[in-house]
Amino acid sequence: MSNLRIVVLGLSLSSSWGNGHATTFRSLLKAMAGKGHDILFLERDVPWYAAHRDLSDPDFCRLAFYHDLEDLTRFAREVASADAVIVGSYVPEGVAVGRWAQRTAEGAVAFYDIDTPVTLAKLERGDYEYLSPELIPDYDIYFSFTGGPTLDRLMKTYGAPAARALYCSVDPEAYPVLDRPHKWDLSYLGTYSPDRQPTLERLLVEAARRAPHLRFAVAGPQYPADIAWPENVTRIEHVPPREHPAFYSQSRFTLNVTREDMIRSGYSPSVRLFEAAACATPIISDCWEGIETFFVPGQEIVIANDADQVVEVLERWPEERARALGKAARDRVLAAHTASHRAETLEREIRAASQRQRAMSRFAMKVGA
Repeated sequence: MSNLRIVVLGLSLSSSWGNGHATTFRSLLKAMAGKGHDILFLERDVPWYAAHRDLSDPDFCRLAFYHDLEDLTRFAREVASADAVIVGSYVPEGVAVGRWAQRTAEGAVAFYDIDTPVTLAKLERGDYEYLSPELIPDYDIYFSFTGGPTLDRLMKTYGAPAARALYCSVDPEAYPVLDRPHKWDLSYLGTYSPDRQPTLERLLVEAARRAPHLRFAVAGPQYPADIAWPENVTRIEHVPPREHPAFYSQSRFTLNVTREDMIRSGYSPSVRLFEAAACATPIISDCWEGIETFFVPGQEIVIANDADQVVEVLERWPEERARALGKAARDRVLAAHTASHRAETLEREIRAASQRQRAMSRFAMKVGA
């Protein structure tokens, strides 16, 4: 098969500060490049990412910045000639960017929603920050971070011609197993989010209060200064992706916390799940519908509803049991959730969309004749 020329208009590739989009795009596009595909990533040049760039010159794709919508038109030729154009969620002025891509591209145009439950909640309340209902039917594919019933909803309610799950993933080369002494009994890595904070308080902060002899860590930016952390909780402002494996390897267990909209939708695994699992770090997670389709509870992941359950695991699980759980999770990731697996899905669906597009063109020509 011929290699594809792909243009991606995403939130950020250059900076992982305060967003999970960058690591998702990096692993996915690296895997696509490994298949021989040519990729151009277009990123809006904004000051908050410009000040925190940790990847300015990727070796797996071309990265270019644009200042505004008018400046974006510099890339009209590349967009028009691409086999596929992918517009990501949370792109600044995403509705206008998406409409321009749909009008300019001659190949397939897809929307990649890395925030599907959040997006649908925004649409329901009339918040069209980066996507509007009118745009959805004109995207040839709607790639979604959320699977399950949400895919049917996207097609039946919003008119997406094809909604496909394209879950987050991990590059196992970037997230190896490291042998490091444990600094913390339980860690959490994630940007502050108001709807995640109550769960973080319930499962980690309260556990820290009840077990002052154990050590905890919360890493990530944008946490309010007025949060009262227990003395046995270490706060780390930011851990760049290259240091994630070391962070996880220094944790006896790590915590996964899911946003409310994603819990309601179900089938919305966080990229942190796959990254921690790839490092063979045992994971304790909140509960949501569909989690068992990614990891087997009790064998590959621990599900906890309150601080007592968290403390019981931390205090009573022998090291051998924890290590076996982490290894099982890593085996599961390597078998089903690597960036190479997602690249296969992306490539297959792009080619299928192109075939549908050609078939529709032939039909239109026959009708016109």
